[in-house]
Amino acid sequence: MARRPVVRPVEEDEAPDGPPCPSCGTPNLPGRRFCRRCATPLQAREESAPLPWWRTVWPFRRRVRVRSGRALRRVLLILAVVGLLFVGFLFLPAGRVLFEDVRDKLGDTAEISPSGVSASGAAPGHPAGAAVDGLTNKYWGAPALGASLTCTFGTPFRLVGVVLHTGASTEPEEFRQEPRPVRADLIVTTEDGTVHKKELTLNDKPGEQTVRTGISDVVSVQLVLREAAGQRRGRPIALGEIEFFKRT
Repeated sequence: MARRPVVRPVEEDEAPDGPPCPSCGTPNLPGRRFCRRCATPLQAREESAPLPWWRTVWPFRRRVRVRSGRALRRVLLILAVVGLLFVGFLFLPAGRVLFEDVRDKLGDTAEISPSGVSASGAAPGHPAGAAVDGLTNKYWGAPALGASLTCTFGTPFRLVGVVLHTGASTEPEEFRQEPRPVRADLIVTTEDGTVHKKELTLNDKPGEQTVRTGISDVVSVQLVLREAAGQRRGRPIALGEIEFFKRT
């Protein structure tokens, strides 16, 4: 025979003093997770913050976990942006000039001899070749102001600087005996035909004088004399030596 059902007392209904259900409005006790009438979730999920723009681009749009390479991807992204900015900067003329100037200051230099030298005029016994023979006791004698000395090079190179020795000698007594240039124009021509002109103001004293240039693909250098000190009638203007230095 079947067992008779046991009648149990009915529990009192929950007090309707809790927050109402957002769906049906039924009050619920605090702490309930679902509505006692319609089972609607009472605890709303917190909405996650929107992703940054770089997280929407592959491969960063993938969901990441703790210690899953997020820091590495950020570093790679920063390096990529910096690399693109650096490459773009180099394509600008000012960027290339700055980059080459830094290389000139950090690199070494070496003297380079011209493959040919000529002058618009020279005094007897003082040819143009005396200015590039490596000796300061011999000099090129320019007959007058406006005379020019031209040096050509067989292979284009990066001209870092020019060293000049004015006067007939490095000895002070002999230096003052002959006229010497104190102002000149340095005209540099590159392989593509571009001409760079620089006005030089030279010291009226014996010894070397360095002029920084920083010009690439140089094929010829011309020095035009504009002003001289101690100039006397019938005496040539003395240029003891001119030296050229390239970047190595």
